[in-house]
Amino acid sequence: MTTRAWKIKENGQTENIRKMAEELGVNPVIATLLVQRDITTFEQAKAFFRPDLSMLYDPFLMNDMEKAVHRLQTAIRGGEKILIYGDYDVDGTTSVSMMYSFISNMHQKVDYYIPDRYAEGYGISFKAIDYAIEHEITLIIALDCGIKANDKVDYANEHQIDLIICDHHTPGDTLPAALAILNPERLDSEYPYKDLSGCGVGFKFLQAFALRNDIAFEKVLEYIDLVAVSIASDIVPLVDENRILAHYGLKKLNSNPSVGLKAIITVAGLDGKEITIDDIVFKIGPRINAAGRIESGKQAVELLISKKHPEAALLCEKINSHNQTRRNIDKIITEEALREIAGASKYKYSTVLYNPGWHKGVVGIVASRLIENYYRPTVILTESNGYATGSARSIPGFDLYKAITECSDLLESYGGHMYAAGITLKTENVQRFRDRFEEVVHNTILPELLIPQVEIDAELNFKDITPKFFRVLKQFEPFGPENTNPVFFAENVSDNGYARLVGTDEVHIQLRLIQEEQPFNDYRAIAFNQASYLNRIKKGASFDIAYTLFENNFRGTSSIQLNIKDIKIED
Repeated sequence: MTTRAWKIKENGQTENIRKMAEELGVNPVIATLLVQRDITTFEQAKAFFRPDLSMLYDPFLMNDMEKAVHRLQTAIRGGEKILIYGDYDVDGTTSVSMMYSFISNMHQKVDYYIPDRYAEGYGISFKAIDYAIEHEITLIIALDCGIKANDKVDYANEHQIDLIICDHHTPGDTLPAALAILNPERLDSEYPYKDLSGCGVGFKFLQAFALRNDIAFEKVLEYIDLVAVSIASDIVPLVDENRILAHYGLKKLNSNPSVGLKAIITVAGLDGKEITIDDIVFKIGPRINAAGRIESGKQAVELLISKKHPEAALLCEKINSHNQTRRNIDKIITEEALREIAGASKYKYSTVLYNPGWHKGVVGIVASRLIENYYRPTVILTESNGYATGSARSIPGFDLYKAITECSDLLESYGGHMYAAGITLKTENVQRFRDRFEEVVHNTILPELLIPQVEIDAELNFKDITPKFFRVLKQFEPFGPENTNPVFFAENVSDNGYARLVGTDEVHIQLRLIQEEQPFNDYRAIAFNQASYLNRIKKGASFDIAYTLFENNFRGTSSIQLNIKDIKIED
């Protein structure tokens, strides 16, 4: 029997499904997927299937936008020195690359700054403000950070340096005294969409600036591929405004990417392939991230603002090497962490591990890896500048940021959102934090959240998998949080004698599946990391599957195939 619970979504009202199927001329399963996404009218379906840039919201609906635009205009006209500041992760480096590239086209006195992950840590640093003072900079535009940097903003203000903060993280109780704060998460925000990436907030700033300065919107759209990379890598919801930005960003990424992104596409082996959100998450994003994890996030910006292909290729080779180093370190630390968890039986609802020797650049990745093995909220800490510092990751449905806030009296600083956060604390408080965090999670988490689940959208029998069905399904892309790739289930399927183990370690099963109702129509399928089911499948047992559909292209021929997420088979 499966070790994961299958959770089948509510279909929605039958009348709405019937109406959508008739109006759109689609299979009822497609109509069900739309209704589940609260799409119940023809106009809503049209907007969903045909995202358009005209649907983007007025950027001036965002608090402080007019002030931000006016201040940047003043700085450019007055020949002031401007510093573009951003975090060292993908969202931060894409934000800085976009803003720097746009402004440098019209203004020469612009510089950028990425903090050192190890010497300065996350967010705006005092060292960066000192750099601005030393270089007579009078305006800092901070991207993907700054919403809780109250003391750093005060320090900048004391030295007559204005800050425009473009952030998307949860604010603290008091906003910093910056000249302008662009953040749709502000409690007083009336902006229609709350879940932009940091780069997305920066894009809205550029959109507003272009509007006020008679700059063609096409000049801003030159950077929309960077926005798509930030949206995918920062795991923000792929609905509403993010869906539009990602849709057009992927178009540019596939047709005319920036020089830097083109170099990454090549080294990642994506040339000639239609790049998807998953390709960004698993191949493009990690390479950009690797620069900040292993050496310096500045290298990522150098690559992303590059205008010459040979230069970009050399920079990309270096970053690709960092990524390989990161993977090796990640593997070693994950193995060490798994051994440590095995001996910590006292903690059953959460994982908090601290090792001063672990590499700070990979603790977030390790936290995610551990959740795959021990399904619970996880915090991985190492030592940096005399403090315990690290990353936290959550499981679906549990508000990690809220749980960490319950422990805030033990922390020096923290920030993040529901599913990911960063924290810093004194080393002597690590054990107290571990015990408090375990207690908070124990008291607040719903028991069913601790069971890994396969969330299933609808039943889809093999007879309904037609080329038309698949064409319409592809229009649900780009997939991501809140618009996930639909997972279907089918009952009483069996292999037609083809099942075999594949992969370097032979842990995956390749199959050809038939369903009782259609014994002459088989579908190729792959079941990753499910080799334990092979013997029962080869004996001819019928079983149920949870699966997604994908298009496999081989030697110029494309076919619809099944990616099996889970198998239910009787012993």
